Amino acid sequence: MTSKQRNISPKRPTRKARAAAKPRKSVKLGKDAKLSAFDAAKFLDSDEAVAEFIDAALETGEPAVLIRALGEVARAQGMAQVAKRSGLGRESLYKALHPSSHPRLETIMRVAQALGVRLHASAA
Repeated sequence: MTSKQRNISPKRPTRKARAAAKPRKSVKLGKDAKLSAFDAAKFLDSDEAVAEFIDAALETGEPAVLIRALGEVARAQGMAQVAKRSGLGRESLYKALHPSSHPRLETIMRVAQALGVRLHASAA
């Protein structure tokens, strides 16, 4: 069988190439006005901002919101660095922090520790 007869799929573009090819989602408000998607990672530049962000996520009582918030902070600090500090593989970290995932408490605690965040409880 020759290479022409085989169904050879082209190489997948790299993550960088895919990100560069996709324009950011925007919403048209009027003739010339546009609103781009909000990126929380841009504003998580201090320990206080990170603590407030995670605390607000915890106050919702929704596990998915906490996981999403941890993912935003990890993205802001660099996924590879957070993965190394937490002892998880980078791919495992991405999977654990995906919005539809259900990570174990151990994973959440390791990620929080790697982010420099301590989760605590208080009386309601």
